[in-house]
Amino acid sequence: MRLQKYLASCGVASRRGAEELIAQGLVQVNGVTVQEMGTLVAEGDEVRVRGELVEPEGEMRYVLYFKPIGEVTTAMDPQGRATVLDHFRDYPVRLYPVGRLDFDSEGLLLLTNDGDLTARLTHPSYEVDKGYIARISGDISEESLRQLRSGILLDDRMTAPARVRVLRRDVSFADLLMTIHEGRNRQVRRMVEAVGHRVLRLKRVAYGPLQLGQMQRGQWRELTADEVTALKKSAGASASTKPQESRRRES
Repeated sequence: MRLQKYLASCGVASRRGAEELIAQGLVQVNGVTVQEMGTLVAEGDEVRVRGELVEPEGEMRYVLYFKPIGEVTTAMDPQGRATVLDHFRDYPVRLYPVGRLDFDSEGLLLLTNDGDLTARLTHPSYEVDKGYIARISGDISEESLRQLRSGILLDDRMTAPARVRVLRRDVSFADLLMTIHEGRNRQVRRMVEAVGHRVLRLKRVAYGPLQLGQMQRGQWRELTADEVTALKKSAGASASTKPQESRRRES
């Protein structure tokens, strides 16, 4: 098994995150620091990350968390800011966020130790939908809506068309439900800015088949077996999963 896939199966990070760990020289195989992405790991090999032994997780876990504004979506923050993982230090397995949600954004964040599923959910080729409610400055014209629905030029490359519905409008703001399947940096905010508006508030309310629903900021719950099956199906992964005891908690 390739080293980055092995690290993902251990719940250390997504495959992309594992590649970054390898490139930074933080991974050792049998006592030797490895920085080659194609390195193979065989049964009996000892793999360590930052000196800590890592082994495949025995059980995959999936958590839906309502991230509030003011938390970063990383394991650690050099600036000492609160991270989403601060709420899961005592959780039975190491969880890692699926993708990112900006410091100044809130809403649905999926956390798991399933590295293979994370890689699929975050890869644009699988086109997993993500839904956001964006409150934007000023009312929005039909021409601006048409542009968003057709795609916006960002970084010399067109975005995929967004599905956009106006939920509420006023002379000073408009609330839009925007659905995209790409994951470019601050994509919704930048698309809205490209048509002459600012995002005043941004909340992710859906990820694939998952909905935020009536959850409150800081709450989390484990996905049901049916939700895991639907999520895997949306990413083209195997639908088999082991049912887990459902838990809910407020942070």
